[in-house]
Amino acid sequence: MKTKNGSGIKIIIIGVILVGMIAGYYFYLTHIKSGKGKEAETEISAVSEVLMRNLDKNYPPSAREVIKYYGEITKCFYNEEYTDEEFEKLALQIQRLYDDELIANQTQQQYFDNLKWDVNNFREQGIVISSFTPSSSVDVETFSKDGFDWSELYCSFTLRKGTELAKTEEVFLLRKDKDGHWKIYGFKLADDENGQ
Repeated sequence: MKTKNGSGIKIIIIGVILVGMIAGYYFYLTHIKSGKGKEAETEISAVSEVLMRNLDKNYPPSAREVIKYYGEITKCFYNEEYTDEEFEKLALQIQRLYDDELIANQTQQQYFDNLKWDVNNFREQGIVISSFTPSSSVDVETFSKDGFDWSELYCSFTLRKGTELAKTEEVFLLRKDKDGHWKIYGFKLADDENGQ
């Protein structure tokens, strides 16, 4: 009898240990999975995404790509929430796409003030940039003048205010710098078909 009771107790002890191990393993797995789930749920904001681009190592390779990146940053200005520090970083990031002559047209403080006024003006009116579309690669006009390579292209911006949509088109002039990078030399609203 002693051997039967002794082996019965051993079986109960082994069973309790196995149940404890299974419960512990289940607890471990559920916490690991929930931790991974939280990491997967963490999304990078649009502002963080455009600011993560290192223009020293990853400058847009074509005039069209420069305007595409310009559009991404512009959408962040007018559509996203950000801190004052992030605003300044966005302003400096987009300014790195500008030609030195364009930057020289105003002081750094004037640049920040004018940009902030423009963004606030849009926000007060409830206008956001719904989308943007740069010219296709075949519609980019390139030419040489005064010893520089130039590129001209259009970009359409779709603006939304509530449920109303409006389209605006800008023409961009870019100049290639000494490092072979296309820089925005200037931009303006494109004339409509009636020349207005």
